[in-house]
Amino acid sequence: MSPGSVQKIPVSCNKDCGGACPLIAHVREGRVRKITNNPLGGPYMNGCVRGFQAAKILYSPDRLRKPLMSRGPRGAGLFKEIEWTDAFDIISEKLDRIRSESGGHAVLPLGGSGSFRGALHSTARLIQRFLALSGGYAGTYGNYSSDAASFTLPFVLGRSWVGIDPGTLQSSNLILLWGANISDCRFGTEMPARIREAKKRGVEVIVIDPRKSRTASELGTRWIPVLPGTDTALMMAVLYILIEEDLIDKTFIKKYSVGFDSLKNYVLGLGGKDPKPKTPAWAEKICGTPASDIVQLARQYGRTSPAALIPGLSIQRTIGGEESVRMAVALQVVTGNFGKMGGSSGAVPWFGLPGPLIRALEIPANPSKGRIPLYRWADAVLEGTSGGFPGEIRAIYNVGGNYLVQGSDIQKNIQAFEKIEFSVCHDYFMTPTAKYCDLVLPVTTFLEKEDIVLSDGGNYLLFSNKAVEPLAEARDDYDIFTELAGRLGFKKEFTEGRSKEDWLKFMISGSEVPDYEAFRHDGIYWGRDRRRVAFSNFIKDPEAHKLGTPSGLVEISSIAYAKTGFSDFPECRFLPVEEEYPLRLVTPKSRNRVHSQNYNISWFKDREKQALWINPEDAALRGIKQGSEVLVESPEGRICIEVRITEEIMKGVTCLLEGAWPCFDSNGIDYAGSPNVLTSTVPTTPSQGSRTHSVLVRVRPAAPIAQVTL
Repeated sequence: MSPGSVQKIPVSCNKDCGGACPLIAHVREGRVRKITNNPLGGPYMNGCVRGFQAAKILYSPDRLRKPLMSRGPRGAGLFKEIEWTDAFDIISEKLDRIRSESGGHAVLPLGGSGSFRGALHSTARLIQRFLALSGGYAGTYGNYSSDAASFTLPFVLGRSWVGIDPGTLQSSNLILLWGANISDCRFGTEMPARIREAKKRGVEVIVIDPRKSRTASELGTRWIPVLPGTDTALMMAVLYILIEEDLIDKTFIKKYSVGFDSLKNYVLGLGGKDPKPKTPAWAEKICGTPASDIVQLARQYGRTSPAALIPGLSIQRTIGGEESVRMAVALQVVTGNFGKMGGSSGAVPWFGLPGPLIRALEIPANPSKGRIPLYRWADAVLEGTSGGFPGEIRAIYNVGGNYLVQGSDIQKNIQAFEKIEFSVCHDYFMTPTAKYCDLVLPVTTFLEKEDIVLSDGGNYLLFSNKAVEPLAEARDDYDIFTELAGRLGFKKEFTEGRSKEDWLKFMISGSEVPDYEAFRHDGIYWGRDRRRVAFSNFIKDPEAHKLGTPSGLVEISSIAYAKTGFSDFPECRFLPVEEEYPLRLVTPKSRNRVHSQNYNISWFKDREKQALWINPEDAALRGIKQGSEVLVESPEGRICIEVRITEEIMKGVTCLLEGAWPCFDSNGIDYAGSPNVLTSTVPTTPSQGSRTHSVLVRVRPAAPIAQVTL
């Protein structure tokens, strides 16, 4: 290749962003000059600003370049550079000693989102594989994203994940995006383009959300506001109209589900412990959506087929989020849209449909027994056995996670990091979490390593090539664990005698991908069918293709679920506002960040100012002026932040984008606008999942921000 020529190298972000996009890195003279779409992805497979500008992360002057060891109090940011051999010595000695003294359960693995979709370089899988082979670890269950859904759906559908091929939306005549901000969260790289196409051909796209999100502005034809955490009430009122006006498919319900009559009687108020009919007027008082809008929505939904109801993860990150999960599926069943081309299951469309099968990096069984809900990891560290947890945690090994930004109740999380005896972090930057660790190890970005990238349930695989050599002394997570495994005596078991390239070839061997080198060259492999319909076989023959539920049918009412201590059919559960904390807070994703990633990069930070959204009526009631600073308070913490007064957030609701790195003053007030300063580790039950959209706050004018360095 001639000097100065450009290499076009297929790559893909390995991020927890909802995308999995085929991209091309344009490399000249050993540097990534720009990133564009891979044309082999076709018209629907488009990346976003986070992937196109990934070189700004790669070449940031703040990238970590050598291993660092703390030389001061945790959180002070005082570190000194050390050699890799010294870092490996310290980690292996500490882990070996802690395990020998207290057992494997004393080590808690955290992280996962930093490198999420890789078949080999998955931060979540690598740390679990390493610790399982080293003697065990404090096991966790669940995640911050989708616990209520993954817990609840097996009772309803017999499995946790369902999914949807975006190509099937070509057949939809109505699309309901219920708490799904597709423009920013995507749910697969094809989804925004497919919905945009549907809108262009005249399909109504209704966005149901507490705020007028980018999705409502760009993809939607209509925005219906609803108070966060009250979606179940709105769904029940829609069902009330469907029943009253005979817009339900009785034949479909009888053939494919059980338990509808229990839900029907509850919605109509026929006996039971809550005899109130769940009318639109009843729902309006709870969810803030005008009764007339609910009636119109229900009639349009009931009379339009096929209709695709696509719920976001947001509606199940609430107190009672399990109920909205059950209700969304129930609505699709009773309208006959379940398992139909152009319809949907009503379940969260996340990792549900299988992509091309490949061999996986196996996670051995954890020798340590007992698990803790991930949402309560800080409680487990602070309380140990006295709090009913399986053991005492003495060390944290954090790989690709930023829990002192993304974990609920940041102040509690800081206390947990301060309590433990030893902590390690792998990252690109000195994040808030890294500052509280004893050792910080610099790792590679996706542009500096090879991997196979798994899609978000789409029928394709991506090959992400190494675009450039690792900067400075950054190493792959896999290489770090390989070295540590060697020092601890199980390198052969960890690597199975394979190099990284050997692993990738092994994963592809025996799969449907016919040619490894062609796959690597193109960067994408397509599965055979990209218009699959979840549960279509069940709909064709429910006897031959029974679901994994006790009845083999969709269980709108579940006897097994009742054993959790909650109702066998969906009930309306939500967190009511309090006099002291009269406003609700939502914390959606930013278009420019992948959770907290990119917040420290000024190019991204400057494009979406961190500010508290508030409705004009709520602002006027409190004497709050546009652009002024306000104090936002919850029982867990306080934030001082600039305000954005806008009609794009409904009355009674505030909004603060997630992912900002906190900056505390001496009084514990955050001046960066990091919403998890305000959230709680008390989960929704019975799933023990996240309730980060059931947050109550009060807002009042604050003195101007001064003398605070962010």
